[in-house]
Amino acid sequence: MRLIPSLTLIVALAVAPSAAPAQSQKWVTAWAASVQGPYPVGNPSAQPDLRFAFPAPETGARDQTFRLIVTPDIWGRQTRLRLSNALGTKPVTFDGVFVGLQLSSAGVVAGSSRPVSFGGKPAITIAPGQSAWSDPVALPFVKGNGNDLAGRRLAVSFHVAGESGPMTWHAKALTTSYVTAPGAGAKGAEDEAAFPFSAASWYFLDALDMMAPADTQLIVAFGDSITDGTASTINGEDRWPNVLSRRLHALGRNVAVVNAGIGGNQVIGPAEYSAQKPFAGGPAAGQRLERDVLGLSGLSAVIWLEGINDFSRNGNASAEAVEAGMKEIVTRIRARAPGVRIIGATLTSALGSSNAAHGSPEQDAKRKALNDFIRTSGLFDGVADFDAATADAQTGSLKPEFIPESTTGGPGDKLHPNRAGYLAMGLAIDLNLLMPKPARAVGR
Repeated sequence: MRLIPSLTLIVALAVAPSAAPAQSQKWVTAWAASVQGPYPVGNPSAQPDLRFAFPAPETGARDQTFRLIVTPDIWGRQTRLRLSNALGTKPVTFDGVFVGLQLSSAGVVAGSSRPVSFGGKPAITIAPGQSAWSDPVALPFVKGNGNDLAGRRLAVSFHVAGESGPMTWHAKALTTSYVTAPGAGAKGAEDEAAFPFSAASWYFLDALDMMAPADTQLIVAFGDSITDGTASTINGEDRWPNVLSRRLHALGRNVAVVNAGIGGNQVIGPAEYSAQKPFAGGPAAGQRLERDVLGLSGLSAVIWLEGINDFSRNGNASAEAVEAGMKEIVTRIRARAPGVRIIGATLTSALGSSNAAHGSPEQDAKRKALNDFIRTSGLFDGVADFDAATADAQTGSLKPEFIPESTTGGPGDKLHPNRAGYLAMGLAIDLNLLMPKPARAVGR
């Protein structure tokens, strides 16, 4: 089928009487997962053996159905999905798409599942390098403002017709999703018996919007594995953006916090990224900025934590080069979205890390130089001092209680904070930094 460009789709929805939202509401991204790939290039955590689900990476998915489990940060009476073939090499046809309230595991609450269409049709073919938004989907099980569903999860099911080829994915979901056997066909309307295999990653789906009150803010956490949540709990929603979200919601703020972290990501590297030339850390921050930040609905603020991978033995960039990269990206954000608050986050310590690419004194010196820049340059609207919240004053490494990892257990790597470390980071953010910028008076 013909790909429907997202802008055309949005315009069509705006003029369709049956789909036009009330003036007091707008689309806000409620969940996101920055895409990378193609599968299996990436840095997943707690990944099951997927050889029976995906026997050949070059073939990808073959006539099988995914049931992805996602946690919207806000709920609304309507939702829409963005499917992505950004890192694919051939057109992918999706049909049999449904959204429903997860019961548990691969089960869906009876009567909650709703079919999803694209331009009024039940299927869509997305070309390589492209993505597409669905039509609005009514969620009748959402009552009032949806607060009674806080923490509940959606099951997003879709069938890949034929062979997908190399799959666009997000490696480190830290959330269990489900998939049928190859050749099983369209099973999106069926129960958990159709989904024997599990995965700790998300595939093809990279954003989900909810219709929300017009004053709702979207805060995007932008960064690498320490935003993505490496060493946090699986299925626990214990990354620092999750902690920040719960703090804001406890105050009654109309806000959604979504995670645009990719494990291994860099500010300025790699110079080139494609399906033919992938990199485990995904495309550089500047290369993915439009899709993963500026292209999301309702953007109000960005908290950016990144740079430690640029200083690794694999990246080996200078502090000055990363500073220049940050300046260029911040300039782009301000040009496209002048009202958006941009918060710089200081880098946490990797000193003494057992990770072969990290832990050297030279890396730590660059990290400290970049942190000084983040704190004092005036480039950002504010600073989230994660370094101060997590550093051991005696050793310069992470505090000892933040080191043992929380995903599968073990001593930790002195690079990625555990659940306790992410909790400290989420609690360290000054919530006043995230207030909307005051509107400028006309003529001033």
